[in-house]
Amino acid sequence: MSDLFDYDAELRLHNELFRTAARVGSGDQVLDIGCGTGQSTREAARAAVTGSALGVDLSAPMLERARRLSDDQGLANITYLQADAQVHRFPPTSFDLCISRFGTMFFADPVAAFTNIGRALRPGARLVLLVWQERDRNEWSTAIRQSLTAAPATPRGPDPFSLADPTVTEGILTAAGFAEVGFTDVHELVHYGPDSATAFDAVLRLWEFKDLLADLDAAAAEQARTRLRTTLDAHNTDGGVYFDSRAWLVTARRPH
Repeated sequence: MSDLFDYDAELRLHNELFRTAARVGSGDQVLDIGCGTGQSTREAARAAVTGSALGVDLSAPMLERARRLSDDQGLANITYLQADAQVHRFPPTSFDLCISRFGTMFFADPVAAFTNIGRALRPGARLVLLVWQERDRNEWSTAIRQSLTAAPATPRGPDPFSLADPTVTEGILTAAGFAEVGFTDVHELVHYGPDSATAFDAVLRLWEFKDLLADLDAAAAEQARTRLRTTLDAHNTDGGVYFDSRAWLVTARRPH
């Protein structure tokens, strides 16, 4: 069994909306930030039949899988790059569209990161992002966290909710040189597996929940695992294990 969490399965419902919003044109040069195993990059490459797609991520294992899947699917107009998008020197004014499906919430300096990304975009280029809304609006985080620990949520390490506040996010993008910033509410379920046993294995691959268990002694960790199994059982349906979620579809544009 792979140690990689299957974000593509988790985000299937989100991805359909994201692909529609991206509106990749046939000749677009597309930049995909935080591409993971490359599903959104491959979909962009298939749409950009005379263009291309570049997927960027920090994770070597995810990019290895992305390259393998792209090769298997015969996609010749796709490239992957292991890099930090906050500081990587992309070729300037080279892309018509930048997309990111939950891949832009973890920058150490988001204004610097989006400024750097902006330099890579042509005048008039679009930016299309999916980001999580507040933690308390995302049952996948609150319910699972509560099953593992009674401790309040305190930021530690990467924060998946760093772009949850539209005012803050609009300020970041405006400071980075973007205009026409817009937000659309996305209310979809996330999927953790066909049954609670599969979901249990999947959840424990997520770094946020791994860290919570690592803080507990052996007895407390086993009690937490038991509570987690109960929580997952309660969310098991005929179609699999689902949790509620809320996200923002964020759009912006580089000024002409």
